[in-house]
Amino acid sequence: MPKGSKELTDARKDEIIASARALYEKKSFKEITIKDIAEDTSFTRTSIYNYFETKEEIFLSLLKEQYEEWIKSLEKIRDGNERLSREEFAYMFSSTLENATQMLRLLSMNLYDLEENSRLSFLVDFKKTYANALSTVSSLIGKFFPSFSEKDISSFLYSFFPFMYGVYPYTMMTEKQLIAMREVGIEIYKIPIRDFVYKTVIKLLGGEDNE
Repeated sequence: MPKGSKELTDARKDEIIASARALYEKKSFKEITIKDIAEDTSFTRTSIYNYFETKEEIFLSLLKEQYEEWIKSLEKIRDGNERLSREEFAYMFSSTLENATQMLRLLSMNLYDLEENSRLSFLVDFKKTYANALSTVSSLIGKFFPSFSEKDISSFLYSFFPFMYGVYPYTMMTEKQLIAMREVGIEIYKIPIRDFVYKTVIKLLGGEDNE
């Protein structure tokens, strides 16, 4: 058990976030309550409010944690390779999102509510991590595509990051959604996350390989 008060607080927050993460694998955000999270931890519902005022603050903290994990996977690409072709980069980059389905799901469904119903301190902490993600992707593009100007890199960032909001709903359609699409005659293409992202990254990079 952590000895210091900050360590203890952080450990308790981590336990609450871990519970939210596990519950989100089985339920929708709307279905999950503070009571559900309390029952899955060593806390009472009242004691959770000592650390998070709203359910949204818990899930915004979860999203921050997932962004941090994604950043680490991007750093491995950057630090573990000297040179990558456009196709190699796109493949490795898109593969980092295969294990980030919760992050993509939260981005596509709940980000506005999470930010709107969290205290400013939580939102600032999250935005710091978001800024780090932008900086990390920028450093990857700068390293592997040295011909890219600052404007080119900025164009990639502000095309790709909004694109991520649509990755989950386009690749993880429910059976109900599929039935509705068939009813109205929409052609359905089921495509894995990596393949879906790969095609977009290739288009955003454009031009020649940096070989």
